[in-house]
Amino acid sequence: MAELIPFAVPTGSDKTLLVWDLNSGPTAEALHRSLSTALSCFGLLHSVRVLPNASVARPGFYAVVKFYSARAARRAQQACDGRPLAQSAPVKVHLGNRHKAVRHQTLPLNSSRCQELANYYFGFNGWSKRIIKLQELSDVEGREDAALATPAQAGKKSLKFLCAVEVVLPAYECRSPGSAVVEGPLDELEEGPMALLMKRKVAQKLAAQKALTDAFQKVCIVALESGKIAVEYRPGGETTGTRNGGLQGLMQVGCLAWEQYSQGEEDFRDFSVEEDELRPLGWDQPVT
Repeated sequence: MAELIPFAVPTGSDKTLLVWDLNSGPTAEALHRSLSTALSCFGLLHSVRVLPNASVARPGFYAVVKFYSARAARRAQQACDGRPLAQSAPVKVHLGNRHKAVRHQTLPLNSSRCQELANYYFGFNGWSKRIIKLQELSDVEGREDAALATPAQAGKKSLKFLCAVEVVLPAYECRSPGSAVVEGPLDELEEGPMALLMKRKVAQKLAAQKALTDAFQKVCIVALESGKIAVEYRPGGETTGTRNGGLQGLMQVGCLAWEQYSQGEEDFRDFSVEEDELRPLGWDQPVT
């Protein structure tokens, strides 16, 4: 039976393990490391959370472990329940028991985790990414919106970038485009040249990260019982034209505010801040 693994935060109870009866001797950090090492041999882990028992229970910890694959979570539960895990005493390992009728909001993985998941199932050299277009929209937007700006907005500028990327899976003959626009406030009078330069680089990087996440949302990993991997491609109607290198429809993307990124889980490990690695064309290389 095939299992679909989307590039999304796992929420299903069949992908979640509950580990009980963890001793109070080791620290939570030590238990986290031991559990991560022991359980990662069954499949890629999304998260491991080690929490103290309730005050009414005996001293100790329990853990909530999320896998990307329900099959991997089931194998781990069967192999580890009632056996020593991260300690000398046996532990209880059960699958999550939330009611199946409960529906969870599906959240996309950030770009770092998308790449981690792709590397695990496709291999480090099994896929690549390239920037199709990286364009600054700040000046254009300022001129267009000047007539409609309120007195409080008059004279204020914003930093705005559009990025379009493409994820390529050669073994599956799949090309998945993605796009994003990021925007943030810009005050040239209060910020020096170096601060403006760094803010510009950060905006470019955020746009590239969000565009990469968008590209992965159209791809779903199909894990077969035999261990082989296939790909299901789900193109959006407004972005299918980019499979041939065009940019039709890419301007119709959500414009996301700067504050959404400063408070989210996205990080900067995906793209270097160097200018030569943010060039729009020719950046087509395997991820290392």
